[in-house]
Amino acid sequence: MGITARGVGLLVAAVLLLGAGLRFAYPELTLLGAAAATAVGYAALVAAWRPRLAVGRHADPDRVARGKPASMTLTVRNTGRLRAANLLAEDRCGDETVPVPLLRLRPGRDTTVRYDVPTRRRGIVAVGPLRVTRRDPLGLVALARPYGDTVPVWVHPRIHRMGAVPTGAGRSLDGRVDAVPHGSITFDSLREYVVGDELRRVHWRTSARVGQLMVRENVDTSLPQIVVLLDNRAAAHPERDGGVAGSFESSCEAAASIVTAAHQADLPVLLLLVVPEAAGSPASDGPDGGAAAGRGAASRIWGALRGRRRAAADDADARPGGESVGGPLDRLAAVELADEEDDALPATVTRLRRDRLGDTLIFLTGPGGRGDLGHVGALRGGYPSVVVGVFGAADPVPSDAAGLVVIDAADGEQFAAEWDGVRRW
Repeated sequence: MGITARGVGLLVAAVLLLGAGLRFAYPELTLLGAAAATAVGYAALVAAWRPRLAVGRHADPDRVARGKPASMTLTVRNTGRLRAANLLAEDRCGDETVPVPLLRLRPGRDTTVRYDVPTRRRGIVAVGPLRVTRRDPLGLVALARPYGDTVPVWVHPRIHRMGAVPTGAGRSLDGRVDAVPHGSITFDSLREYVVGDELRRVHWRTSARVGQLMVRENVDTSLPQIVVLLDNRAAAHPERDGGVAGSFESSCEAAASIVTAAHQADLPVLLLLVVPEAAGSPASDGPDGGAAAGRGAASRIWGALRGRRRAAADDADARPGGESVGGPLDRLAAVELADEEDDALPATVTRLRRDRLGDTLIFLTGPGGRGDLGHVGALRGGYPSVVVGVFGAADPVPSDAAGLVVIDAADGEQFAAEWDGVRRW
């Protein structure tokens, strides 16, 4: 509860009048002081009344590419039975506030407000809670309360169309990439039955034990594994414009374009970060940020993604490009630059060399990462194809730096345009 400047002045006047009236025996001053104190007390009681409101939200859509339109529909219902709500309210939308009119909202009635969600910057836009301010008629006391939950809107990086997806060296013996819809005979995991699955793939013993149909999920070991390593070190992206590192935003766009193209081609892809997200952060819900997950973890992640994609094929909430809720694009929306020690990249490279998570490695960095290409070049023995994307560098990076295939691009769109010209798979 907050007392306004007018309320503070009236309260001070009440104290002075009461003190002077009692001290010098002036009943008129005492009466004026008592009236002022009564007014402040009445204002506090009026502001303390808590209106019964039900708040509902619907984001359309709740996941959107940067710069694309998104809106939020807010519905406020007066669930009280006796009094109409006459309130001041505003909704929090990221760093902005949106006024919500709640004037004379009768019992059982509702009001709906629709407004645009800012999508100018990549990230997670937190919308809510609704902040309702209750004031007395004299404007002496104001009390603000939150209503409803906070709903996130995920603003993904822009996705640029790529002419081809790297296939690395993971080929079958007849010289082509196999695309077996349900994997080969290599067992990977069990998952719940989805309408459309073949009954011959049901694991009856496990189904009898858990009480529901469970299906074997196999993997196609001939499919190439693509590993995208995003450099999220603050030192790799030193230049800022309005607090935003343009080279890092371009790296995120390139990573989103590669992941989307791989999903559309039914190729397994794993997104990793040089500096893993902190445990429990929104971006840590996907695959482990560190490379220590191992090839088995990458296979399980890909198997789960394929299962969810088939289950959501006819779902109205299926994401464009095969993106699943909580998938790589959500991680790219939530990832931020991290201040880390200088050994972050060497430690990640050591884990990648040890675990060998895939056949094709794509390293995306900024101008500050040019001097670290030697560490990435040490992975050529474990990864047949290693490609480096450098964004925002003032001087061109040699195309054969550290023996690597280097794409020097100004932004994600240029990276996608130059992709075909440097394919050496």
